[in-house]
Amino acid sequence: MSAVTIRDVAKRAKVGIGTVSRVLNNHPSVHMETRQRVLEAIEELDYAPNPIARQLSLGRTNTISVTLPFLTFPSFVERLRGVQSALAESGHQLILYSVQTAEHRDRHLEQLMRQVRPDGILILSIPLFDDHVHRLKERGIPTVLVDVDIPHAHRVYTDDFQGGYLATQHLLDLGHTRIACLSDILDTELSFVTTRLRYQGYCQALEDCGITPRPAYHIEDHHGRAEARAMAHTVLALDEPPTAIFACSDTQAIGVLDAAADLGLSIPDELSVMGYDNIRDAEYLNISTINQPLFESGFEGAQLLLSLIAHPDDDIHDIALDLTLIQRGTTAPLRASANNRTI
Repeated sequence: MSAVTIRDVAKRAKVGIGTVSRVLNNHPSVHMETRQRVLEAIEELDYAPNPIARQLSLGRTNTISVTLPFLTFPSFVERLRGVQSALAESGHQLILYSVQTAEHRDRHLEQLMRQVRPDGILILSIPLFDDHVHRLKERGIPTVLVDVDIPHAHRVYTDDFQGGYLATQHLLDLGHTRIACLSDILDTELSFVTTRLRYQGYCQALEDCGITPRPAYHIEDHHGRAEARAMAHTVLALDEPPTAIFACSDTQAIGVLDAAADLGLSIPDELSVMGYDNIRDAEYLNISTINQPLFESGFEGAQLLLSLIAHPDDDIHDIALDLTLIQRGTTAPLRASANNRTI
């Protein structure tokens, strides 16, 4: 037996298909008697509207697009946990897109605007230009940015400059003045600003204490534990090695700990190590770090997006989340033995 269609209902109620559609969508323009006749036909035929067709007729797909780089990085995984938690009861399907280049980003956003048309777009840590945001707004697609530095857009963010400053100030307060900074590559094709802002915060904290940042104390490379291990070996081999290292992510801080183990350095007696992010491994390894609310940022971003889908004309929401410093076992006051140390 074939499934009952909207045409069958229209035939039974002796109305047009458009009238049945208006009744299904509770449109007020349908006369009471006609509405009742359609409802009776629906009940007699046991008609169940196709949910996908119904969503499309309402201009909804029940999908939310999440665009991000580096899908496997621990910080992004944690943000995604927050997004999934916020969407769990919403009935929306989550569609993930990983973007690695500026060309890929632009092509992907164009496809979202012209072809895919999700109910909402969540963009995590992908640098955008004002023109991108303007075009998304023109298309009428609710969009929320997380960890993207564009004012006058719906966004959830933390202050990475302040985070770099806090991390470095912590080491300065412990008496360290020879402080190195290991970071991701500052100039990339996608023009990520997160690491650059953390590095700028590091430099500013030193300068505010009357210390000129040493070029040899800053090394940049691709993100990863092995890369950080190699960078740490390089900086620790200097004639006057640092007594403390600020790694711009916890993954890189773990690489520094690997290098310290290679060299037989005691942490934190001979070398203090500071991370950033407070991923789970940082807690397991007792790493001092800057806690940025990764889960919360994903959760808040998704919650804000759901609100915008329901109320698209809301005023701009600019949500700043606080950073906190967590001191654990990898940082300690400077000791004379560390200050006199050479490798």
